[in-house]
Amino acid sequence: MTETVFYDYWRSSAAYRVRIVLQLKGIAYRTEQVDLGAGEQTGARYRELNPQGLIPALAIDGHLITQSLAIIDYLDITRGGPAMLPDDPAARAHTLAQALIVAADIHPLNNLRVQLWLRDELGADQSTRQRWMAQWMTTGFAALEAQAPEQGLFGGSVPNLADVCLVPQLYNARRFDIAVDAFPRLLRIDAEARAHPAVAAAAPEAAKPA
Repeated sequence: MTETVFYDYWRSSAAYRVRIVLQLKGIAYRTEQVDLGAGEQTGARYRELNPQGLIPALAIDGHLITQSLAIIDYLDITRGGPAMLPDDPAARAHTLAQALIVAADIHPLNNLRVQLWLRDELGADQSTRQRWMAQWMTTGFAALEAQAPEQGLFGGSVPNLADVCLVPQLYNARRFDIAVDAFPRLLRIDAEARAHPAVAAAAPEAAKPA
């Protein structure tokens, strides 16, 4: 059986999503850190693996899979452990829509390459970039807050795909000092999810190289 290798960066929220699922499903893997701060993701070596030059990527079962949600979908189909999406078609669509609020609407507007482009191409200073991040994070969080359950996780007692996407995005919000007090249900869900041993094991602090 071929070795499973995860191309990771400890502070990447997209990689954080996948680490959570790898832990939830008990999948053994080896990590290769790709340093986003040093620009290793744009180097020739990594682009041979992933022409898009983005983190994460997963080498598994003889395949190289990119894009965090595609990786998670593959793991959900091929591995055991808690399901990330329900079987019922309507419930599945609902959960996927919640996850995509983060993965498609919030995160892409706030990731590193967008921040660098705003700075280098448009001359946006730190204050302007902060306003940009706050606008898109809080807009998405407000929509997700309106859909959040009053008790338990989005997945009930076990994190599902919506929880897996939410936790890293709230980590990003705190990292960039984005105010999130207006979203008490999301904060409760985040705290409950992060208390799960698998989610705790996937945290950036746990993934950071020594």
